Amino acid sequence: MDKVGDYAILSHKPMEFSMPERFFPAVFVLLWASAFIAAKFGLTGAGPFSFLFTRFVIVAGLFGVMAWWMGSAMPSPGQWPALVIAGVLMHGFYLGGVFFSISHGTPAGIASLIVSVQPVITCLIALVFLKERISPLQWLGIALGMAGVVAVIWPRLGGAVPLIGLFSCSISVIAISFGTIIQKRFSGTVDLVSGNCIQAIAAAGFYLLLLATIETYRLEWTLAVSLAMVWIVLAISLGAISILMLLIRKGQMAATSSLFFMVPPVSALLGYFAFGEALGLLGIAGFLLASAGVWLVNRPEKS
Repeated sequence: MDKVGDYAILSHKPMEFSMPERFFPAVFVLLWASAFIAAKFGLTGAGPFSFLFTRFVIVAGLFGVMAWWMGSAMPSPGQWPALVIAGVLMHGFYLGGVFFSISHGTPAGIASLIVSVQPVITCLIALVFLKERISPLQWLGIALGMAGVVAVIWPRLGGAVPLIGLFSCSISVIAISFGTIIQKRFSGTVDLVSGNCIQAIAAAGFYLLLLATIETYRLEWTLAVSLAMVWIVLAISLGAISILMLLIRKGQMAATSSLFFMVPPVSALLGYFAFGEALGLLGIAGFLLASAGVWLVNRPEKS
């Protein structure tokens, strides 16, 4: 396994973590799933691009202060293009597409289901560009993950999905698939703090462009919007995104991407506790299927 500093890069083995790193996948899934719940609250008093622009301005400032305080090394000039492109794809097109879709009437569960096909797309891209080998058990895990996601979300598919919402989520899933590939291929040695700062600035610039052309800035600092902003900035942008960057560095693309299969089931569980949305027997069965699928994709190879 090739290493740069403390991090494995371009590895062809499933993720293997020591304590406490072995908990990173579970923590990432929980935090990422909570973003759908927070988004539902945040969009009650803000436009999707307005909320995200404000979020990434705050995030860029926080990471900038952290980079200065920690003395983080700045990326080399040659690393900037990949960082900016990956940042715009993962934090711009992906998040912007999901928030835009939800703001136009697409239920959060359906949006989560659509973007959950990301592991399949990423695996196919990884086969072509990274020459990664996907084992038969990992393909089985991907199939089980997809089946589990459908089982969890299917009971929530009662409403019609707006065409613009479906199109928006489709752009999101393609963007994050290519973004994770670029992040792994070209950003393996970049300092996480300074790299995240640059990507947050790129995302803020992306949303500023959208605000100048598509959406008039609107953000009301109600209690719901404020709490959603605090949670998304601290737990998602500083927590989940940093964990995702580590997972991309340390793990195989198929293993890292498979974690997104767990987001809709966990989002459904959080929805039950937050909004009283019942899972039912089919939902519970789907959660178990998705869990089994993620385990198969991430199980260590026997030497």
